[in-house]
Amino acid sequence: MRSVVVTGASTGIGRAITAALVAARFHVWATVRRPEDAASLLAEHGDAVTTLLVDITDEVAVHAAGEQVRSAGPLYALVNNAGAALPGPLEHLPLDVLRRQLEVNLVAQLSVTQAMLPALRASRDAGRDARIVMIGSIGGRIAGPVLGAYNAAKFGVVGLTGSLRAELSPWGIRVLLVEPGAIATPIWSRGAAAGQVVADAMPPDAIERYRGQIDRAMANARRSAVRGAPPERVADVVVRALLDRNPAPRRVVGRDARLVAALVRVLPHRVVYRLTAARR
Repeated sequence: MRSVVVTGASTGIGRAITAALVAARFHVWATVRRPEDAASLLAEHGDAVTTLLVDITDEVAVHAAGEQVRSAGPLYALVNNAGAALPGPLEHLPLDVLRRQLEVNLVAQLSVTQAMLPALRASRDAGRDARIVMIGSIGGRIAGPVLGAYNAAKFGVVGLTGSLRAELSPWGIRVLLVEPGAIATPIWSRGAAAGQVVADAMPPDAIERYRGQIDRAMANARRSAVRGAPPERVADVVVRALLDRNPAPRRVVGRDARLVAALVRVLPHRVVYRLTAARR
């Protein structure tokens, strides 16, 4: 049975990917941060899942997880899914919030990849396939107000994926990018709560200046949490990326993501900037 590591498997897209991979007869190494999430996954999937209690921003823990996976045998694929959205206007965004966003959504993706590559190479050495799937975002193609830190990280994921794809090509390790639009997951409610903390710490004049942008961002987050596409749609794309003999290197997921990708591709930058500009 082929094994796949999925980060951020406790909720949302990661949990849906885990379930879809189990249904497709993969064994899943699922990273979670809390014992109760590990227990929940084990209760749902039994021995088809092995949980790894690890915070992906903890380099020591990530390295140990990589050693555990490698010692169990070759690894067919890694799905870098874990992420977070921490909104706030850049003028007043605490730099620690920016660093956290980049650490979770970008730096940790490379950390996990480095830790899992020995097991992925073992798969290639055994004459089998090996793949890495990066879960990016349509926010890595277009940037807007209040989500600057998130956009910066997701634009970075695009570059990271491209360089990994180029560097690992000689060894036949495929690196694929999946870019969802709005997906109905807890990331939006958690992000809205974190954004409120940032807003509450802003000076009164700054709150007044950015109130409209903050309110619209919060409303969009609440709408995405309810009306976004189901996470199973992303999971289906990931499974196909792991099963297809010649998968597309880059796939967008969701009607909104396809529309944005098309507009960014054909519209002049000046028009895109006007479309994304905030209004007072």
